[in-house]
Order: sequence, then C-alpha cells, then structure tokens
Amino acid sequence: MTTEATTTDLRAFTEDWLEWYRAHEARLADPHGFLAITGLHWLDDRPQRFPDAPGTWRTGAEGVVVHLDEGEELLVDGVPVHGEHHFGVLPERGGVDAVWGDAVIEIAKRGGHDIVRPRHPDAPLRTAFTGTPAYAPDPRWAVTGRYVPFDAPRPTTVGAAVEGLEHVYDAPGRIEFELDGRALSLTAFPGAGEGRLMVLFTDATSGVTTYAANRSLSLDPPAPDGTVLLDFNRAANLPCAYTDLATCPLPPAENRLPVAIEAGEKIPRERGGS
Repeated sequence: MTTEATTTDLRAFTEDWLEWYRAHEARLADPHGFLAITGLHWLDDRPQRFPDAPGTWRTGAEGVVVHLDEGEELLVDGVPVHGEHHFGVLPERGGVDAVWGDAVIEIAKRGGHDIVRPRHPDAPLRTAFTGTPAYAPDPRWAVTGRYVPFDAPRPTTVGAAVEGLEHVYDAPGRIEFELDGRALSLTAFPGAGEGRLMVLFTDATSGVTTYAANRSLSLDPPAPDGTVLLDFNRAANLPCAYTDLATCPLPPAENRLPVAIEAGEKIPRERGGS
C-alpha cells in the first residue's frame, strides 16, 4: 500500500470516528438527555412528591400511579392527563417519557425498582457541558473477533452504579479476539437493534485515564461466519460516568481486561478528567 493510500485510509477512518463521536456527544447533551437529569426518585407504596416533577407518585402491584393536583398536567403520548393516571406495570429496562412544560419526566423500571427521573434542559450539568475527552482514533484498536454463541442465553447478574442494585442480562454468547498477540474474550449482551451486541468492560486504563467503573462498546451483528468488528476507538462512557443519578450496569467479572486499551472516551471533565 502506498503512503498516499495509507494517508487517505487514515483520513477516512478518522472522519468516520468523528462522525460517531459527535453523534454520541449530541445524544448525551440533548435537552432531555442524561445530562439534563435533576433527580433519581425511587418509588414505593407511599405517595411522594418531588421538587422537580408534578404530582404525587406511588407504585405497587398495579404499577406506577401519579395523582396530579388541580392545575397540574402531564402529556403522555401527546395526550393531556389530569387527576389520577395509571402508567401500569413497566417492563425491566423499559419506561415512559411524559412531558411537563419544557421538561420530560422519565418513569422507568431499573433493577426491579420503579423510578421517576426528571430531565430539565436547564440542568447545570447539561448547560456547563463542553464535551468528553477522548483518545485520538487509531486503526490498531479496531480488531476483528469471533462471536461464539452459547447453547442458550445465560442469565448474567451484574452490579450497578447504584449500590445494592443489580441488573440481569441474558448473555447470548462471547466474543474471542486477540490484542497484541494476547488471546482475550468478552461476554456479550444484547445490543440496541436486531442482532446487535453490546459489551461492558474495564481494562488497565480504568480509573487512570478512563472511567473506573465501566465503558461500553456497541457492535454490529456478527457475520454469518461469526466475524465481528470490535472498534475500541468507539468505547463510550455510560451516563454514570457523568452523573450519580444513573443506574448503569457494571461489567461482569470476566470482562475486566488485563490490558490497557488506550482508545475511546476518557474520564469526563465532570469527574476530573482533562
């Protein structure tokens, strides 16, 4: 390959990475993204009011219920609701977004618990956000692996950014790969989209230059022969890297890699990164 061709390929690789990075940062800093969260409220059968959301909230066998006082209103699926409204029983990792003025009130289930998590565009964390530090993209961190499906999905329990909370994922398989001649593997979880995968991991940079608790990597569906690309340049922070108002899962123990992956997003400035 000529020097000119190599330079062209590197430029295209870098431009593709920049497009991914900018889109990821835009989602994070959306007016109702994770940086806009102002509270993480845990529901039980006691009616509770919160300073950053309308109504009185509770949950129980019938699911989440809000009682809105006179003059209070939420938009649920574009429909105004007043008085008592039943959101019903929510699925794990599922939820509903209700609109309140310029805010969005997230009602969700995480780790078996119902939560209310308001998102306000004027949240200080969001308005002060200036972007996330990241390693310069380098093709050496884009490696080809092999997806090895399990005979049946394996229920895998992992911890969470919130102490005492647990998440359970049905892991469909693992990904085997080599890095600098070293054989490694990662347990994969279902990703966002048909056939896609997601891995949570830490490595020798965690707590040094990258966020200590976790990073995530989204993967395209494996090819028919099991081939899958792990581009660690796209290793991304989860919301808990920025805010304590997140319930992010931690990696399973086997996904703690004994190598330094100097690629992807670094410790956010909000946590002391630079």
